[in-house]
Amino acid sequence: MTKLTKVNYPMLPTKDNGFINKIKNELNDTMAKRQMFRTETEMRFSVLNDGKHPTKASKYWQCVREQGVFIENLHTLSFEYRRNLVKLKRKQRKLEFEEKDDIKKEYLQIDIDECKWIKAQHESVAKDRVREIEHWSRLKKELDDGSYNTKDVNAHQAKSYEQNLINRANTLTPGSSQAEVINVLGPLQTLQRLNRGDKLSNDTGGVTIPIENPKRKPVSSK
Repeated sequence: MTKLTKVNYPMLPTKDNGFINKIKNELNDTMAKRQMFRTETEMRFSVLNDGKHPTKASKYWQCVREQGVFIENLHTLSFEYRRNLVKLKRKQRKLEFEEKDDIKKEYLQIDIDECKWIKAQHESVAKDRVREIEHWSRLKKELDDGSYNTKDVNAHQAKSYEQNLINRANTLTPGSSQAEVINVLGPLQTLQRLNRGDKLSNDTGGVTIPIENPKRKPVSSK
């Protein structure tokens, strides 16, 4: 990361530039430790919360999705980083060997300074993406206890989504709107039918979901 040394922001009055320079060590510390992506705590309670991902399998496969996004973004960032390096080299070469006009040289120096800043930011982002990728890797290992299929994402979904919908059904109240009820109980009935092995229709008797008063009577997954 590029550290602030003595700065002089041209859009600031002398007093404000003086203040920034006075606390530059604090600002460098802020830039070094600021949060970019999720902490492990946020991964566990926000992303992998028990309500949305109620089974180990569903948590594991969410880790796979999250990790996949981060490695894709890291790969894409690498192209941006390389392009910026080429741009920086071209600007430096032009300033050193080609440009004679003083104003154009000044403009080139601004471009060079900007490229250096972008380079430093790319490096900071890449480092934090690797940190999150490592966390997802560790969480996957923690969750993989051999009790479910880690090769086929579809294998767990009927049971995991059923439990997810049961959790949602148990939050419904007599005041819940018709749309809220249908959006929960419709998919839940379908999944319960599928989990019984009836893959085509619900004409043979249907599924009874015990949710007469959801405040008092939770839905059972059994």
